[in-house]
This record gives sequence, C-alpha cells and structure tokens, in this order.
Amino acid sequence: MTKYRIGIDGGGTHCRGRLVDNQGNLLAECSGGTGNVYSHYESALSEVKKVITELYTLANLTVGEYGNSVLVAGLAGANVPSVIQRLTEWCIPNLQHKIVSDVETACFGAHQGEAGAIFICGTGSQGAIWDGQRFKLMGGWGFMLSDLASGAGLGQKALRRALLAHEGIIENSPCMNHIMSTFQDSPEQMLLWTQKAQPKDWAHYAKVIFDYAKRDDRNALRLVKQCAAEAETMIKALIHASRSDIALLGGITAPITPWLSNEIRERLIEPKGDALDGAILLGKRLWG
Repeated sequence: MTKYRIGIDGGGTHCRGRLVDNQGNLLAECSGGTGNVYSHYESALSEVKKVITELYTLANLTVGEYGNSVLVAGLAGANVPSVIQRLTEWCIPNLQHKIVSDVETACFGAHQGEAGAIFICGTGSQGAIWDGQRFKLMGGWGFMLSDLASGAGLGQKALRRALLAHEGIIENSPCMNHIMSTFQDSPEQMLLWTQKAQPKDWAHYAKVIFDYAKRDDRNALRLVKQCAAEAETMIKALIHASRSDIALLGGITAPITPWLSNEIRERLIEPKGDALDGAILLGKRLWG
C-alpha cells in the first residue's frame, strides 16, 4: 500500500519538491537546480534525484520507503516527443513514478483535478487543457518558434526594437535608451550577449518594458500591447478548445492582465492550486 507521495515541479529555474503521507500531511519540502529535461537532460534528472533524497532526509525516512512511495514530476521540456521517449528509460529503483510536463501538473493543480484550462506566461509560455481524462497542450516550443506572450519573447522584441531605435531606424524613447545603456550603448556588446543569453536572461527585460509602459513610453506601450495581443490569441484558442474559463499562471500574469480586453478578463479565474499541488493530486489519481 502506498504510504507516501512525492510531487516535483521542474517548471521554473529550480526544481521544487514536496513529500506528503497518504493522508496528505506535509512531511517535507525543498528545492534544487533546473528541472528542464529538454535543455539539461542529465543534470535535470540528477537534480530530481537530489530533491527526492533531500525530501526523505528531511522527513527522516530511508530509501527503503521508496517501495511504499509514488512520484509524479512535472518537468519543463517533457512535452517534446523525443524527450518523452528518452524518459521511459529513467527510473529510481523501487520507486513508482510518472513524468509529465510542468504545464500538465500546473493545469491539474489549478483546477484541483477537475476539467479546465490554463495559460502559463512566464519566462516561456504554454497552454494546457485537462478534460477529465487527458491533456491537450498548446505552444511551449521555445521563444524562437513559439511561446507567445512570454517574458523571453517580450525581451527579444524589446532588444531588437532598442537596436532599431539606437540606429535611428525608428523613433527613440527613454525605454530604448535604458536598454541600450545596459550594453554600454554598443550594438557589438549586445550581439556578444545574445550568443550566450538563456531564456531567463531575455526575460529579464520584460519587467523593464512593463515599467516604462506605465510611464507611457511609446515603444514600451507598443511592445506591451503586442504582448497582450499574443496572450489573447492563446487564451481565445484555449477557451474555444476547452469551452471553459481559464486560469493564468506565471510571472507575466500580473503585469499583462490589465492590458487584456474586458471580454478576456471576464473569462479568467483564480487558480485553486499550483504545479506541486497538481503533482501530488495526480499521484493520488494514478495510484490512490
């Protein structure tokens, strides 16, 4: 009989883990490094193992209890078919487990296991629908191809626009000057930065854009309105496919919501839980 359930959320820059007993009592929580199995497959799974080990240490349990435990991990990148196939080879001896994408556990948690839809707009973005039996995912293919209304996508557009303004191709503004100043007003420094920048680095500039939009900066306003239009494109598609209201999650949610149309805001609902809640609930659904 299952005694313990482990939930892991690897959707952000760090893995978060939670261990509960079969009655749902919290035994331990901790966090580790990145859980992105697309960009950091080996190290992400190593972090998952470290988090599990730490959880059991904090709860004064031994590895002998793995046989009485189940794990559900929602990991970034676990929506990619080749990664899903590769994950079938991964295991921790005696520990029953299921690995899904972080957006699936987030959706399950947001609606407490009931049917519903979510749109995560953070560093990246992705939508999910749970119909009570299976998940349907939208987006989540990285900001170079997908991830509408994401922080990384907004940051990329901001830097591109700042460079255009710097060269006099479009009208300049204080926001664009500020962005260029972070590169010493040097296009070459910006170019060198892009060669090593990760999505979270691009997303750093999203806050700058929202801050300047509040000051009516013409370029920041243009970028925020474009981001809001992208968000509405995703939200409308999710509402149409799910025929339900939708919960927004992620770091862009608060700043982008005021820029959405009244029609869309009326369809938004507060999430009832997070991805860790979803992982624990999904474990209960799968194994009781």
